[in-house]
Amino acid sequence: MLLILMMVGLLLASCGSFNKGKAEESIDEVDVEYLSRDSTVYGICGRESSMNSLQLVTDAGDTLMLPIFDAQEAGKVFGGIKTGDRLAVICNRDSTTAVMVINLSDLLGDWVMEDPIDGSGEVGISIKDGGVAESINYTTIQYVSWRLINGKLEVVNNRDDGVDFEEVGLYDILYIGPDSLAYKNDEESFSYHRQRPSNEPHYVDTEDTSFDDFLY
Repeated sequence: MLLILMMVGLLLASCGSFNKGKAEESIDEVDVEYLSRDSTVYGICGRESSMNSLQLVTDAGDTLMLPIFDAQEAGKVFGGIKTGDRLAVICNRDSTTAVMVINLSDLLGDWVMEDPIDGSGEVGISIKDGGVAESINYTTIQYVSWRLINGKLEVVNNRDDGVDFEEVGLYDILYIGPDSLAYKNDEESFSYHRQRPSNEPHYVDTEDTSFDDFLY
């Protein structure tokens, strides 16, 4: 009889351990799902924003008042916060505080750097509205698209250096300023300045012209 009671006790203990393991596994799956899905909230910076508080009028039509002190302390406010600018915001789990703010209006534009191969010119990326990206002066890299995923910048390009293939890069944003953009991952980093219109003077070849050519 004692032997039977001991066997029943062991069976109940093993079932308890099994159920506990299943519960822990379920919790882990929820955490992974939460971390893997894109939690970015998009909207417009409202006029009630202040130095330490952001009014975000979301694309869903909600108006959120979010403290941004934590994001500022962590250096996670990328770009300025100006009324009317389009923003991407990462909040804490209960959506009461902004932990990262990315100014999309400042992110858009033509960004260039000195050609790393020979320094003879400038190459870069054009980040356009609607998730469109284009190359600037690259011959073997054709940028296709961009998007944000949980505060990281994803850039897709097609390389044509003998074998065509699509490449997807996921980068940590380091800095967005009026004239500067920087981002990196474990393999490469990019530091750009905003491309400016050419101010080169226009020269006229006067050898084959006459006085009448300058009359309007």
